[in-house]
Amino acid sequence: MTLGCKSSEQVVHARTPSKPYAGNDEQLLDEIEQASFRYFWEQANPKTGLVKDRALLNGNDQRGAGSIAATGFGLTALCIGVQRGSSLAKEVKERVRITLRFIRNHLEGKNGWYFHFVDIDNGERIFHSEVSSIDTAILLCGVLVCREFYIDDAEIHDLATEIYRAVDFTWMLNGGPTLSMGWKPEKGFLSARWDHYCELMMIYLLGIGSPTHPLPAETWNAWSRPIVEFEGFKYVSGAATLFTHQYSHAWFDFRGRRDQYCDYFENSVIATKAHKAFCLSLSQKYKSYSDDLWGISASDSAHGYDGGWGGPPKTGRIDGTIVPCAAGGSLAFMPDETIKVLRTIRSRFGDAAWGRYGFVDAFNPLRDWYNPDVIGIDQGITMLMAENHRSGFVWKAFSANPEVKAAMDKVLPATSR
Repeated sequence: MTLGCKSSEQVVHARTPSKPYAGNDEQLLDEIEQASFRYFWEQANPKTGLVKDRALLNGNDQRGAGSIAATGFGLTALCIGVQRGSSLAKEVKERVRITLRFIRNHLEGKNGWYFHFVDIDNGERIFHSEVSSIDTAILLCGVLVCREFYIDDAEIHDLATEIYRAVDFTWMLNGGPTLSMGWKPEKGFLSARWDHYCELMMIYLLGIGSPTHPLPAETWNAWSRPIVEFEGFKYVSGAATLFTHQYSHAWFDFRGRRDQYCDYFENSVIATKAHKAFCLSLSQKYKSYSDDLWGISASDSAHGYDGGWGGPPKTGRIDGTIVPCAAGGSLAFMPDETIKVLRTIRSRFGDAAWGRYGFVDAFNPLRDWYNPDVIGIDQGITMLMAENHRSGFVWKAFSANPEVKAAMDKVLPATSR
């Protein structure tokens, strides 16, 4: 099926024309979560628990590159699966135990922080990657969800506690007021810092709550909060790509809390609305964007991985690509609009955009390009935010950690609403 004419950017293909998705919203979200759970169960090494950074949409992937962020999402995803009635509950608990043992005893890192990319078979650093502060934070969030979900299991509780307490947050400050983005054994600390609003909130809150190497509460005020205005929307944003408004919210429940600067949950709602409006503003040039089909976030593309594209403002080589996790990761902010997008993708593009592990990482119907891969962190943010929208499970489990509550109370007092 072809719609439009004249320019190749105005030709929209549906490779596998199909009937509208027949299930209701709950059934759609069930299938999304089941597919994501399948990814995190199958695409991890059962002897280490480390999860692949990416894999082929329908499995049979032979790559061995893992990421600690995908592993953090994966630990959380496994708990969601059990909460949702997975028949693998006993096996999942043992997988969690194996993973925490491996992290605590074998995963390569420095002062409690871990290398971004690792071999899933042995936990050794690959790709000359950095010891990453943000990716370690995502891993820690998954670890702490497991600690509360399996609170009656002494070994899991103790391993998770030891992993968290081992992280030296003050070391990652490297003498400055804000955290470094990482460290490399060859060169030392990276010059880039977490010094303006983005997905950084989780790192600072984990650090402020640390019982062993706490960050001063003042570090919460040390990073800037730039203001973006677009088509009547005004909000805090330090990067154009949408995931920066999603990741911390996957675990930390910002609802009903604020600081002197912002209500961060409402800020992400506004940022998502602005992003939809931004995509629609491009619809005359890129016919793939419409009210029921929009969303750009860090992802693969036809020209390679793009970690920064999006808007507003327009950033990167935007070309009409749709990134399902842009809508999926915003399910808790704009449920009706984002579910409409996911339903449209499932209905209109059929098996080209959906497979064993859920939605492809990205696709461009203007160019008839469909990514063969899924990416762990993108499957993860969709699954976690789907569950937070449905039940608040991740927020509840994570918030049960006393260190999390203490950190939130210090810098984000509860409001009256």
